[in-house]
Amino acid sequence: MSEKHLSSQFDSELSSVSTRVMELGGLVESQIRQAIYALSQFSVEVADQVTAAEVNVNAMEVEIDRELSSIIARRQPTARDLRLLIAISKATANLERVGDEAEKIARMVRSIIQSGAPRSLPSIELRVAADMASGLLRKSLDAFARLDTAAALAILKEDNLIDQEFDGFVRKLITYMMEDPRMISPSLDLLFLAKAIERIGDHAKNIAELIIYIVKGADVRHTSLEDIESVLK
Repeated sequence: MSEKHLSSQFDSELSSVSTRVMELGGLVESQIRQAIYALSQFSVEVADQVTAAEVNVNAMEVEIDRELSSIIARRQPTARDLRLLIAISKATANLERVGDEAEKIARMVRSIIQSGAPRSLPSIELRVAADMASGLLRKSLDAFARLDTAAALAILKEDNLIDQEFDGFVRKLITYMMEDPRMISPSLDLLFLAKAIERIGDHAKNIAELIIYIVKGADVRHTSLEDIESVLK
């Protein structure tokens, strides 16, 4: 993930903390898959597994932050090394929040099931959007591991597709509620669930932006795609 240093121990420490971030990413990806499976199968048991996994996600975030603090204190990195460590910290925070969103989805699924809502709720689009968001997160982690700015730019563009899916689903959900007012309550749960999926895409985008920060030293948050493309030229 970074250039070789005179100290092989420093390289080893960077490799170790980077590996931990990838492990955390794998864990939250699994949470997303389980949460959406719980929705498709109306399974309280699987939803509970997602909630239980949140403890491990939170513990890994704390461990990674502790390791980062130790590296910074002992190595006093500068320039790109410092940007890398800062970016790893921020990527870790984004992954923990993805876990929060997955746990939120699980809670909404549990609420929908316990309300006695029918399985005919319009959830297929949600599964499609969730697959897109999970795939985007996977791409962002792969690009982060390789510090691939071209892939990062592609991820930023792809996030717009998830936003479009969300907007389309909201319109469909409003129509659904107007046609059958009895479904307003479970439909609102689906709306919050859809928003959680959209936020997962946003966190994947944040990680992609961190790649550009590491490589180019430019903070491209709240920056247009056109300006980001200029930075990468």
